[in-house]
Amino acid sequence: MRFLVIIKGIKMEELISFKVENKDNNKRVDVVLSDNINKHSRSYIQKLINGKHVKVNNFNVKASHRVFEGDNVEILIPKPVKIDIEPENIPIDIVYEDKDVIIINKRQGMVVHPAPGNYTGTLVNALMFHCKSLSGINGILRPGIVHRIDKDTSGLLMVAKNDFAHRALANQLKEHTIKRKYIALTEGLINKDSGTINLPIGRHPINRKKMAVVNKNSKSAITHFKVLDRFAKNTLIEAILETGRTHQIRVHMEHIGYPLVGDPIYGYQRQKFDLNGQLLHAKIIGFIHPSKGTYMEFEAELPVCFIKVIDTLKRIK
Repeated sequence: MRFLVIIKGIKMEELISFKVENKDNNKRVDVVLSDNINKHSRSYIQKLINGKHVKVNNFNVKASHRVFEGDNVEILIPKPVKIDIEPENIPIDIVYEDKDVIIINKRQGMVVHPAPGNYTGTLVNALMFHCKSLSGINGILRPGIVHRIDKDTSGLLMVAKNDFAHRALANQLKEHTIKRKYIALTEGLINKDSGTINLPIGRHPINRKKMAVVNKNSKSAITHFKVLDRFAKNTLIEAILETGRTHQIRVHMEHIGYPLVGDPIYGYQRQKFDLNGQLLHAKIIGFIHPSKGTYMEFEAELPVCFIKVIDTLKRIK
């Protein structure tokens, strides 16, 4: 494998070129690149492929393109654009904090980390104001962020204050040993008292901003649910994540016919309640503390907007 630094305009870029070996024969090019270039994630490599920064035998290819022994692969990695993420004095609900971790009860409507076009007002901006140090494994845009929850999902989130804690928590996520329980309100009446949804999730084949249950270019996704209460036309459930795919609970419940109340992407177009997003709350999180080695579990009560809807439904039950 050859690593070259080249000049394009005023930016330094890294060109990585190599021949496909027998061990990578007939594999997807994005898989081969992520296996051979450990410093970049597969999702980042897929973005480079979509941006035509990857060539196989001098031709641009798709992420699903399969390579064979002897093929020449080139990937041009742009120099990261320097972005200044400023600390902001934004109030956050800190449930627990020590030298390794912070547990945050995120309010509905708060974005977890900055992204192009949205570099202020996020949880990361608030954390940078509050903390002297955060783990750097996920880069300058996501310091300390081990996992995330959607903007309009409320509830508990783990944050790592150093790289040691980050690796320990990330490994627990990978091994599916972290307890994550959510409370959600769905449309419709779920007849079964409990169930498991084991369906793969990937990008929607038409609307690339959405996720969907698909077999192609997807990842395994498992959600367990239990009915807590039933109302006239809605069901309150507890959902337990075994895996943690993007929009997992929202996609799974929509797929089986019970989308979440208030969901602007996967829910009903006409909503009964004046909400700012889906009624989905990360209520419980439990994990082995990185340095103490003991199990810790935290719980956050439902936000006011969620409680008001439940109280309304109880009156007309």
